[in-house]
Amino acid sequence: MSRIKEFNLPDLGEGLAEGEILAWLVKVGDVIELNQPIVEVETAKAAVEIPAKWAGQVQAIFHPEGSTIEVGTPIIAIDTDPGAGPIEASTTGAPASALPTPSAASLAAVEVAPAEGAVEPGLIGGPAPGGRTAVLVGYGPRTGAAKRRPRKGGTPVPAQATAPVAAATAPVAPAPTPVAAAPSDGHGPGGHPVLAKPPVRKLARDLGVDLSTLTGSGPLGSITREDVQRAASGATAAAEPLAVSAPATAVASFGADREQRIPVKGVRKLTAENMSRSAFTAPHVTEFLTVDVTRSMKALDRLRGRREWRDVRVSPLLLVAKAVLLAVRRHPMVNSTWAGDEIVVKDYVNLGIAAATERGLIVPNIKDAGRLSLRELADAMTNLVQTAKTGKTSPADMSGGTLTITNVGVFGVDTGTPILPPGESAILAFGAVRELPWVHKGKVRPRQVTTLGLSFDHRIIDGELGSKFLRDIGDFLADPEAALLAWT
Repeated sequence: MSRIKEFNLPDLGEGLAEGEILAWLVKVGDVIELNQPIVEVETAKAAVEIPAKWAGQVQAIFHPEGSTIEVGTPIIAIDTDPGAGPIEASTTGAPASALPTPSAASLAAVEVAPAEGAVEPGLIGGPAPGGRTAVLVGYGPRTGAAKRRPRKGGTPVPAQATAPVAAATAPVAPAPTPVAAAPSDGHGPGGHPVLAKPPVRKLARDLGVDLSTLTGSGPLGSITREDVQRAASGATAAAEPLAVSAPATAVASFGADREQRIPVKGVRKLTAENMSRSAFTAPHVTEFLTVDVTRSMKALDRLRGRREWRDVRVSPLLLVAKAVLLAVRRHPMVNSTWAGDEIVVKDYVNLGIAAATERGLIVPNIKDAGRLSLRELADAMTNLVQTAKTGKTSPADMSGGTLTITNVGVFGVDTGTPILPPGESAILAFGAVRELPWVHKGKVRPRQVTTLGLSFDHRIIDGELGSKFLRDIGDFLADPEAALLAWT
């Protein structure tokens, strides 16, 4: 049976055509297990870890970190039977031109990864329910608990090595030049291993931070994003007050012409395409409403004080989300899609929460949020935020949204005129909550005030419907307890 198998970059979902290799989680010579994560790849939707389709020993890595690879291109070769003896090939990382000519026996050992449908359903790379390809961690059976092998000390193994079997089937790139930032399997002061997750390593590369010089503050001494950002800015990291993490600002690197050129790819490229298409397709209208939310702030304080809510993340965004969901019940047409010759009104709300991440703006959504209790909604929002912060939001979590909230208030902004995500008819901008002089019960008093901005598709939502929807959201936030009693 053929023992050297090439693993092609799979379709990571939504018909995406390419992906960028963020980080290799294995190196040539490593013995890996079935379903063990081997590489982190960023698509236009998200960054995901791809597991191994076979157990065995890594024989070749065809593309260095930072490469953009088309779906179906071989990225790694795995010897599925390393105990059967040596292969007539060099695995020292020498350039392809320096390798011996492959023999007939070694060429016979080559087996390209089977096409979709040729793998047993349920296995990694095989067809999954719904006609998709199973590629993410968790698909398919596991023969045991997969874990990464600890890296051995000493001289680092080259990031790429080739075997003649790979050279016979696909062109092999030369060994990549090491990046300045130390990889997570490197060693810091005292010879101790540097522990850092792939997104943290990417952030370090973007900011020009050498991980080997840092002392981690995370579990088991691992290096966190805050450690990297602190090293880059030279200041003590402040406590995170945002509902979602803001993108880290890399130090600009300008050339002799005093200009910096940033490639448009990944999430930023998809966002630009979607926003351009939406802005020039759907006729946008934006309305604003300033609301006294003092009672909402007091209601949140009482909620935090309840025993069953003490360990739950509670923020003003939670009440805004609840207000939107209840207002949709009263005005279902707001939760709809323009389909050319018809309007599709949806009985479910996949509530999107716009999140600023290191890779750009993403909009993960909470599926069927309208059926969740307030506590379930709080838990779902917490999970969404934590996943976005770690950069592990999956493509499925960012597809199928029906209505979106963007919390610009966390940046100190009063409101905005947001652009609709494609396929949605409304998006709400939630501004900063500020203490302002306000007429309350006939007297000017200091009150907690915010401004809401609602953009909507005027083909579906006319001025009356948009105004009533925004008014109901404002009424809820002005007195949430009374609204809950009256509306539910």
